[in-house]
Amino acid sequence: MSEIPTRCPWVDTTKPDYIAYHDLEWGVPLHDDNQIFEFLVLESAQAGLSWYTILRKRENYRKAFANFDPTIIATFDEAQVEKLMGNAGIVRNRRKIEAAINNAQRFLDVQAEFGSFADYIWGFVGGAPKTNHIESLSDYPVTTQESDKLAKDLKKRGFKFLGSTTIYAHMQATGMVNDHSIDCFRRAEIMEANADS
Repeated sequence: MSEIPTRCPWVDTTKPDYIAYHDLEWGVPLHDDNQIFEFLVLESAQAGLSWYTILRKRENYRKAFANFDPTIIATFDEAQVEKLMGNAGIVRNRRKIEAAINNAQRFLDVQAEFGSFADYIWGFVGGAPKTNHIESLSDYPVTTQESDKLAKDLKKRGFKFLGSTTIYAHMQATGMVNDHSIDCFRRAEIMEANADS
């Protein structure tokens, strides 16, 4: 019988999709702009809700939001907003839907300025993941100086629904910080992968 690996304390091990998200995606450094944009859309939709709620709606979001292509989403008009408001598969919050469209437009502005959104966003952590020392749930920060600075800069650039708490969750998800707990099997795997890249 194979031994069950130790995972981060936030993982609900009764939910296979949650386990898969933790084991395969969370904390893996992302440098692909469309994948980064996907997490920005999903995390801004999460505000006030649980991540698991959004994770379960992810495929619906993928269909509703043009596979998270910012060049398409940036062109969405009021008719498409109304269509999205009628889509029971996503969070039907007009401000969040409008924020996703606005953020797609701002995302393209950043790409034009920096060459890629990844180059811009990774600059806030010096271009490499920061590894934190997490032992228990109480050790997870809600915000950091880096998330404060990034959220402030995004707001200045016109992004919406991306405050420091949401941005820190984004940094965790996209591997800008490695917040896997010290006993989690993924912590060392990601550190080794980062060292090899």
